[in-house]
Amino acid sequence: MNYENVNFRVDGAVAVLSLSRVDSLNALNLALAGEIAGAVRELSAREDVRVILLRSDAKAFCAGLDLKSLTSLGLDGSARSGLDFPEKLRVLFDCCDLLESCPKPVIAAVNGLCIGGGLDIISACDIRLCSADASFSLRETAIGLVADMGVLQRLPLVIGQGFAREMAFTARFYTAGEAERMGLVNAVFPDRESLEAGALDLARQIAENAPLAVRATKEVLNFSRHVPVGDGMNLAMSRNMVLLNSKDLGEAVRAFAEKRKPSFKGE
Repeated sequence: MNYENVNFRVDGAVAVLSLSRVDSLNALNLALAGEIAGAVRELSAREDVRVILLRSDAKAFCAGLDLKSLTSLGLDGSARSGLDFPEKLRVLFDCCDLLESCPKPVIAAVNGLCIGGGLDIISACDIRLCSADASFSLRETAIGLVADMGVLQRLPLVIGQGFAREMAFTARFYTAGEAERMGLVNAVFPDRESLEAGALDLARQIAENAPLAVRATKEVLNFSRHVPVGDGMNLAMSRNMVLLNSKDLGEAVRAFAEKRKPSFKGE
């Protein structure tokens, strides 16, 4: 796939995926969403990639939905156009769904503005970090819309119902410090340079672990959000029945006995 709005590089076992619709501050249109989805699919299938780091080439992480381009798709007032319209926007939903279901952990490194659709994107990621200049706003109620790309479903699982409802109802901007206190981000870095270094360091820490175990752990975490505890435990036990036969487990045992760091192959 040829990319114009995103780019990525693979640094060891970490894929650094950059949003690069720079002139529009990564305002989310169908082209950008489609390329995010395409890149995540591509990186999900690569065995040499164990973690994805999502970042921005622009001064902002994401300036929200590109409403001008989306409204140009048009509604003519007919019932048919109303029913067909969501399908025209399918790629917007897909880009978030694919980030969530990606078998590799996804870390979002947020700089500058993260508005509307940007919050949809980062709430679908596994871990969020930001720089001190970051600000967050769930803007839809301020422009007469309902957020519909999954943030109203995912964000409460990250920060709780109270904070999620406050963000959704007020549509105000929240500082990096407020985001950290709510649990929206795990850490705030003083500037963009330290953010990206810290995010890459975290990604490398994750990538050092057994990739099949990390993949199964993400699967169990995602599944367990929506089911009783026992069902989540059953899935974890079933995955361990497979992982007990993995070469990586044998490597971990040998490395412990030999007092060295294990070298996992994802086998």
